[in-house]
Amino acid sequence: MSKKLTPEQQAPALSLPTVDGGNWSLADQTPETFTMVVFYRGYHCPVCKAYLDKLAKIATAYAEAGFSVVAVSMDNEERAAKSVAEWGLSGFPVAYGLSVETARDWGLWISKSINENEANIFCEPGLFWVRPDGRLYLIDISNMPWARPDLEFLHSKLPFVIEKGYPARGTYTG
Repeated sequence: MSKKLTPEQQAPALSLPTVDGGNWSLADQTPETFTMVVFYRGYHCPVCKAYLDKLAKIATAYAEAGFSVVAVSMDNEERAAKSVAEWGLSGFPVAYGLSVETARDWGLWISKSINENEANIFCEPGLFWVRPDGRLYLIDISNMPWARPDLEFLHSKLPFVIEKGYPARGTYTG
């Protein structure tokens, strides 16, 4: 069962290999503003391809705003490498090998394949902004491939977030 995360709590641990041969770890990130973690369904997903293409086009603008960015899936190395090569992804690392347990720690929905093109088990989309100290700021989780936040719209709100210090919302637990 997936967990419900709360803004301002510490983000779950996340450390995975990347297609470029490195290793990406949330604990090692030192962004000026946020780390943006984009969980995607995998190589089989045409909606993910379109979404990550948009991310690649705006990744520089996020970097200029002080973000570090990573895309993460449950795909194996071969499928993740195909995503990078065939989709022309650049501007951010692509990590692979997310476990079901870690996906659940992040509150992601898990699906089983419904056709031969899909991975047997994969996570549904999620987007997170994590503060430099590891606390969650923005949490957006979907159980459907086409329900994802607009990256350009989110970027347009950075003046409110960064310059005006807009607080994380949804923290009331009383």
